[in-house]
Amino acid sequence: MPVTLTYPGVYIEEISSGVRTISGVATSIAAFVGWAPKGPTDAAYKVNSWSDYDRRFGGLHASSPLSYGVYQFFLNGGQQAYIVRLVNTEGASADKATLGKATIDGLKLTATGEGEWSESYQIAIKQRTTPSGEKRFGLTVLYEKDGAKSTVESYDNLSMKADDPRFVQSVINDSSWIVNAKVLDAEKPPEDVEPKNAKPVAGGKDGTILQPDDAVAFPKALLGDSTHPERGVYQLRRVDLFNLLVVPGLTDPATLQTLQAFCQEKRALLIADCEKDAKYDDLKDGPEPELTGSTAINAAFYFPWVKAADPLQENRLRGFPPSGFMAGLYARTDASRGVWKAPAGTDATLIGASGVTQALTDTENGDLNITAVNCIRTFPVYGTIAWGARTLRGNNEIGSEWKYIPVRRTALFIEESLYRGLQWVVFEPNDEPLWASIRLNVGAFMQNLFRQGAFQGSSPREAYFVKCDKETTTQNDINLGIVNIVVGFAPLKPAEFVVIKLQQMTGQIAV
Repeated sequence: MPVTLTYPGVYIEEISSGVRTISGVATSIAAFVGWAPKGPTDAAYKVNSWSDYDRRFGGLHASSPLSYGVYQFFLNGGQQAYIVRLVNTEGASADKATLGKATIDGLKLTATGEGEWSESYQIAIKQRTTPSGEKRFGLTVLYEKDGAKSTVESYDNLSMKADDPRFVQSVINDSSWIVNAKVLDAEKPPEDVEPKNAKPVAGGKDGTILQPDDAVAFPKALLGDSTHPERGVYQLRRVDLFNLLVVPGLTDPATLQTLQAFCQEKRALLIADCEKDAKYDDLKDGPEPELTGSTAINAAFYFPWVKAADPLQENRLRGFPPSGFMAGLYARTDASRGVWKAPAGTDATLIGASGVTQALTDTENGDLNITAVNCIRTFPVYGTIAWGARTLRGNNEIGSEWKYIPVRRTALFIEESLYRGLQWVVFEPNDEPLWASIRLNVGAFMQNLFRQGAFQGSSPREAYFVKCDKETTTQNDINLGIVNIVVGFAPLKPAEFVVIKLQQMTGQIAV
């Protein structure tokens, strides 16, 4: 704001440069969906390591492909993941998952998620009376294993009164991963419960364990219905950002097609698994037609399953869906080379893998590659590696511009970054000063990517362009409140086929 000129002398004004830095978004935050033995089911929860998942969702479980997928994701270089836990809430009462509960006088405690896991937790209460005669209490959550009890959560100075800063319902529900609290009668604060006689959070049932190959119950829990439109995978709509969607072991084409559309909506990529027993002959004509429609640009398909040691089976080898391994590989490649590098090649080793369930010849690999099936192969020296980098629209006959995974993911990265970085433009005066500022800031972002090697070309002119002027935004657009920004880039495409031409030189005849 200009200063008021009153006295003779020198005045200083600071003028804005117009630079609003656009930061690139994260590119490899994965979202995993499936059944787990433990944990909340009301939202997508973020975990930053395998130990996070182990503590909150129960670690590895023999009946949970989700747990192995998350384990393999972090093993291969993943850093952040959202977990959506599915349980069965339909059918007969014996098949439904239920919540464990404990009622102590006027206080009801309920497990944060359905399942038998809550049976291992108990509640102890310690009352105290303040000098003014008010009754308060402490609540301790104990974990019992093999007869030994340990404290996992402890809350002091709690009150049953809703207007108290330490209202038990607010404190517990905001902080506990184990239980939620509800006051049934504020006039009946819980009496003392010694740790040795702690009240169990009892009655929780796993119900029918949901498996990805269940063609009825699993899709219903995953996608919801008209009465539950926001459950399952759609809880991810409340997540700020995720880039990769993984449902380990899911192979149903109709369900995967729905997930492809969801990924297109969220600017994410679906990593899809083949059938467990799939063979070359089953896929030589390509994946199911449902998987290769217009939304397939946001999906990649991998074959075959990967052999790895199972910690729950004395480290014996067995087959696992490749999606968890691949999500971790995507994250590792993004960190080391950038999202524009294909997650494939001799550097794309799957950590923890000891082979594949179906060995392929070069000819078989070639037949599958041109139909958009990304193969996983085992080579001497290099081990088990990803040997394909096409989206499900990568069939040669389609000729899609989004044929390659790194090209599509680079576009999604730029779209999301610009979407977030240009929010300041809304409600600004729609004229040349604004357009110039947009060109400056978007150009700086694209130039930074060019310097990192994200585009083709030896100069910025060959690599990208940013256009925002009276040609892109007409007077009619201005009248409608619209500003049009056109951003183009020359993507790097993977060198799928390396041709070496060898020629024999004939002897030179001296003259």
